Amino acid sequence: MKKKRRKPLPTVGDPNDPDGLLVWSRRYVEHQRIRNFSEQTIRLTEIGLRMFIGWAQDRSLERPTQITRPILEAYQRWLFYRRKPSGRPIAFSSQRLTLQKLKGFFRFLARQNAILWNPASDLELPKIEKKLPKAVLTEKEVELVLGLPDVTDATELRDRAMMEVLYSTGIRRHELAGLRIEDIDHERETVFIRLGKGKKDRIVPIGERALHWVNRYVEEGRPLLLVPPDEGHLWISELGGAISLDWYTRRMAAYVDRAGLGKTGACHIFRHSMATQMLEAGCDIRHLQELLGHAETSTTAIYTRVSVGRLKLVHGQFHPAAKLASKPKTTTTPKSEATPEDLLAALEAESEEDDG
Repeated sequence: MKKKRRKPLPTVGDPNDPDGLLVWSRRYVEHQRIRNFSEQTIRLTEIGLRMFIGWAQDRSLERPTQITRPILEAYQRWLFYRRKPSGRPIAFSSQRLTLQKLKGFFRFLARQNAILWNPASDLELPKIEKKLPKAVLTEKEVELVLGLPDVTDATELRDRAMMEVLYSTGIRRHELAGLRIEDIDHERETVFIRLGKGKKDRIVPIGERALHWVNRYVEEGRPLLLVPPDEGHLWISELGGAISLDWYTRRMAAYVDRAGLGKTGACHIFRHSMATQMLEAGCDIRHLQELLGHAETSTTAIYTRVSVGRLKLVHGQFHPAAKLASKPKTTTTPKSEATPEDLLAALEAESEEDDG
């Protein structure tokens, strides 16, 4: 499967007006690139700004100097009442993200003296509810999903290895997609995540069982899928090359549907399930936070960085599939002040973005 081409951004604004919203939005995007923002962040900025520029253009607003706080508040109301093609409203998390991009844009305009004052400075963003995950798989349900692929087939052997890695490590979709062969350290039983969320590298433990399936895929399945030259991507499509992010969502969702559990989800459901099961087994939230790559679990919790060696001990102690043969669990880890609900709500908040 070839890498899917991104949808072109809508054509809005006047590209020939040096003081127009469109030209200034392009300068802002260039500013983000110079500051080494991630491509995902830049893409979300472009999408959010183009939507606003299109809305403003329909109301004959074409320059930043024409935008006032009441106009931005009207746009915020429009976002609230807007409906997707499915008829569903835009999630508050998405509304908040869109408005945050707008606030950053107008802050940039003010610093560049393109406007005399920043109309977005006091714009109140919608509050985000602390919702718990909609769908979480039990240990038995995860095993059912993992057992669906026909591992005698190279592509389904790859899928089994993918799901094992998602479940064992709890990494995000784009982190899974970015894995290279050398990122899997079989000797140390770790995975190196290159430029994860926030453009931060990190190392996470991986269980023996997941390593077993990755090794089997690399030895038996990947050579059958690969079309030279080998660029080092761990996961290879049916056509021999890299795989698009959207494909991961569709493929993982198809296996969850096939299981007939009455639950829906894709890559992120494995992350949710892993976190929930480890919490239920008694894992300390601070350690789980580090495993998941979260900066914080709540405003009151102090972020504690621990060594990967300690994380491996915690992972092996509390993850139900850390070992090829299950062993009884014992819990001696001290509790954190943060609550499990804080961590699970944080996972739910990021799931929409992660699964596209």
